[in-house]
Amino acid sequence: MDDVIQRCFDEASGVLGETRGHLAGRIAEAAAVIIDACRAGGGVFLFGNGGSAADAQHIACELVGRFLAERPAIRAEALSANAAVLTALGNDYDFERVFARQLEANGRPGDVAVGLSTSGDSPNVVAGLATARKIGMKTIAFTGAGGGRCAACADVLLDVPARNTPVVQQAHMVIYHAICELVEAAFVAPP
Repeated sequence: MDDVIQRCFDEASGVLGETRGHLAGRIAEAAAVIIDACRAGGGVFLFGNGGSAADAQHIACELVGRFLAERPAIRAEALSANAAVLTALGNDYDFERVFARQLEANGRPGDVAVGLSTSGDSPNVVAGLATARKIGMKTIAFTGAGGGRCAACADVLLDVPARNTPVVQQAHMVIYHAICELVEAAFVAPP
């Protein structure tokens, strides 16, 4: 058991160190995209599957509520949160369209679409990002190494330099917490 525990921590800390150097500038860029959109009255739509769907909901709650400080609410929605919509779209259209269709209904030019896919190849995340671009939304993709098919649809690609899904997800959490802190700081009223 000690070997597994040691390996998990060693791998996570190594990838986090590598990710900081690889993505620091793009993390700041992603935060700026969200800040600019929200200042102009836009919102943030987040989506992913499985653990990435949970991460999308986590980010949305940090933006709508608060992260570390009191500030105005930020318009954010996780597209995986409405089971009735997801199941209706999956049944009536195709599961590949569950995020794209919601963006067609609710996304507007100037909004931000944030897709999370550890492989970068989830068909519904790729379709959501592609649809967002057609609408005129800014796109941010959280992925593993290289970005997969999401890379071509992302204005800002946050590709963690790893392929091990749990480690990519751990790095995603650190990245989105940094983004939430940067975004929040832009909306906190000065003392």
